[in-house]
Amino acid sequence: MKLIQPTIVALLVWAGLAWQPLALAQGAASAPAAAAAASAAAPAAPTEPVGPGTQYSEKGADTCLNCHDEEADTASFTTAAIFKTRHAHRADKRSPFGVGGLQCESCHGPGARHSAKGSKKSATINSLKANSFMPAEQRNQPCLACHQGGMRNAWHAGAHERSTVACTDCHKLHAEKDAVLVKATQPEVCLACHKQQRADFHKTSTHPVLAGRMTCSDCHNPHGSTNVAMLVKPTVNQTCHTCHADKRGPLLWEHAPVAEDCLLCHASHGAVRAALLNKSPPLLCQQCHSAAGHPAVARTGAALPGGTGGGAIFVIAGSCTNCHSQVHGSNHPAGAKLMR
Repeated sequence: MKLIQPTIVALLVWAGLAWQPLALAQGAASAPAAAAAASAAAPAAPTEPVGPGTQYSEKGADTCLNCHDEEADTASFTTAAIFKTRHAHRADKRSPFGVGGLQCESCHGPGARHSAKGSKKSATINSLKANSFMPAEQRNQPCLACHQGGMRNAWHAGAHERSTVACTDCHKLHAEKDAVLVKATQPEVCLACHKQQRADFHKTSTHPVLAGRMTCSDCHNPHGSTNVAMLVKPTVNQTCHTCHADKRGPLLWEHAPVAEDCLLCHASHGAVRAALLNKSPPLLCQQCHSAAGHPAVARTGAALPGGTGGGAIFVIAGSCTNCHSQVHGSNHPAGAKLMR
C-alpha cells in the first residue's frame, strides 16, 4: 500500500483533479481586480449641477411662498417684508414685482430647479447671502443690472468692490426699512467693518455721526469713487466745505495749510483734542512755525508746583489762537498775521 499511494497521487495530478485548489486561490486573488475593472466600465451616477439653472418657475412668487412662508421666518428675517419695500411696488415698471417682472426670480435667478422636489436647495439658487456658493461678484450682478447709474457708476473702482463686498452685506432687501438707508442706523452698518473709525467716533471731539446728525455717506460714496477714500467730492477740502462753507474762501489773507488740505491740522473722524486737532497747540503750529524769537514756548514740567519756572503766559488756554484767532484766513486789511 505504501508503494501504491504515490502512484495514485501522480495519476490524479495527471488527470487534472489536483489543481483545483490552486485555481480557486488564483481566482480569489484576481476577484478585486475584476471588480475594479467592472466598476470602471460602469457609467458614473449623474451628479446634480451647481447653479440656478435656466428655467423659471411657473407661478413666480406663489411658488416661492409655498415654502418661504411665516413658518420659515426667523427673528431677524421675514420673507413677506419684501412686499413693504419699493422692490414689490406693483405700479412701478422698474420693480421686480411690476407688470411683466420676474418677481422673486428677478434677484434670486431662475428657480425651477430650486423648487423641484429633492433638489439641493442651497446649490440651486442665488441666495444673496454671505454663505452662498456664488462669489460676491456673481451675487452682485442682479443688483447692478438695475442699480448702475448715478452714485453707483464707479462701483468697479471702489474699495468695496476690490474687497469683494457684496451688496447684501450692507443692504437688507427683506426689510421694511433698510438700516443703511436710515440716517440714525446707517453708522452701525458701516462701523461693523470699520473698527478704527468706530473707536475714533468715541473720542472727545468728533463729527456728530453717532448722535444721528450725520451719516458716513455725507462724506463718502460707498458705491465707488475715483477720489481718495471714496469721497463724494474730488478733494478733501471740497468735501469739508460742503458743511464748513465759511472756510472755503477766497480770502484776502489765506493760511497755506488751510487751502492745501484740512487733514494737515484736523482728524476727520475724531480726536482727543478740541476741534478734532491732530496735535495740541502750540505743538501743532510749531510743526511749521519756528518758536525762535516768539513767546509761544510750550509749558514744561518746570511749571508744575515746586518747579523752577513756567511757560509763556501767551500759550495757555487757546495757545496760539489767543492772538491768531483767524487761523483759517482773514479778509481784514490788517489781517496779514491772521489776528483780525
